[in-house]
Amino acid sequence: MTITNGYATRAEVKAALRIGTADTADDSLIDSATEAASRLIDGYCNRQFWAYSSATVRVYQANNEYVCDIDDIYTTTGFILKTSSFADGNFDVTWASTDVQLEPLNGFLDGIEWSFNKLRAVGDYLFPTVNANYGEQALVQVTAKYGWASVPSPVKQACIIQASRLFKRLDSPLGVAGFGDLGAIRVSRFLDPDMAQLVEPYRRMRMIA
Repeated sequence: MTITNGYATRAEVKAALRIGTADTADDSLIDSATEAASRLIDGYCNRQFWAYSSATVRVYQANNEYVCDIDDIYTTTGFILKTSSFADGNFDVTWASTDVQLEPLNGFLDGIEWSFNKLRAVGDYLFPTVNANYGEQALVQVTAKYGWASVPSPVKQACIIQASRLFKRLDSPLGVAGFGDLGAIRVSRFLDPDMAQLVEPYRRMRMIA
């Protein structure tokens, strides 16, 4: 198989496993482990680090009249912001670039290069938030190229570590890595702690209503 939207390459994972490039016997299993590790990172961080090549339409519920959190976007090219005045499925108001500020400012957050993930109303419009008949609704429509321009180095390293671990897990299919003086040594069911530490700064905490 080939790795789809992976955060590391087959060659990088094979190098970590000390498997030579000429040894192709386990390439399919390594690809599978790498893709699985990439999706595991997505789920743990509640965001994706691969980039959409074309602009995609998504809708959002604004935090308040001035701020709307969105999924990560890596460029302003193709960016279009619309809002719905009547909550009728028609996004009838198109905002100008001067009406909205993309944040974090300058593309950095706490010293880390970051994709834009927040919109702030700074011009002629405010974000609609409440429909009198249905309460809060997704009245903000964003067309943009989602994801990150490039995979952050800590995310790549985390993927290599987790992919290597998933691959080696096949050596202990029953969950037993070996035996010691105290009996069976069982494989931990938790995420690799180094992987978790590497991606922790990128973790997006979601509020559950």
